[in-house]
Amino acid sequence: MKLLASSAKLGNPKAAYNLALLYLDGQTLPQDLKRAAELLRVAADAGNPEAQYALATFYKEGTGVPKTSTRQCGYYRRRRWPITSTPRSNTPSRSITAPARRRTRPAAVALLRKAAKQNSPIAQNRLARVLLSGQGATMDKVEALKWHIIAKTAGKGDPTLDEALATLSAEDRAKAQEGARIWLGNK
Repeated sequence: MKLLASSAKLGNPKAAYNLALLYLDGQTLPQDLKRAAELLRVAADAGNPEAQYALATFYKEGTGVPKTSTRQCGYYRRRRWPITSTPRSNTPSRSITAPARRRTRPAAVALLRKAAKQNSPIAQNRLARVLLSGQGATMDKVEALKWHIIAKTAGKGDPTLDEALATLSAEDRAKAQEGARIWLGNK
């Protein structure tokens, strides 16, 4: 931990990003959203795409920083992930009609998967929404529910996902719960 903190203090973007995740998680270090945002800014300014996405989400939601339009904060523009919000959803979504944006969708989903696997409940719910909609990844409602259950276990619920996934069959719900149980047990 001391080496990671020292490396982040010296401006190492990977160390800053990883330390931010620890402050965000609140298990290894006490949760400090403001410090996490500061560290994400260091990593984002150095070009780390995961940090850019996370920091833009922080600005959008007002987590550890003043709430700001993601278009104003600039971190989505840097990665060419423009954000729009629908009235029903607070999750980032992108136009499905722009060919240049289609090329970046798999990369964005890959980053969401990586962040989800690194125990980010926000990314886990975002990934669940992608898997539920089938935009950017193959639609998989069972996998979507699995990630949503994992995020809920970490205390990050999403009523919209609860509603959308409520129609799954008992068999599919059992598969998702088993997948979440296995993932949480291996954590």
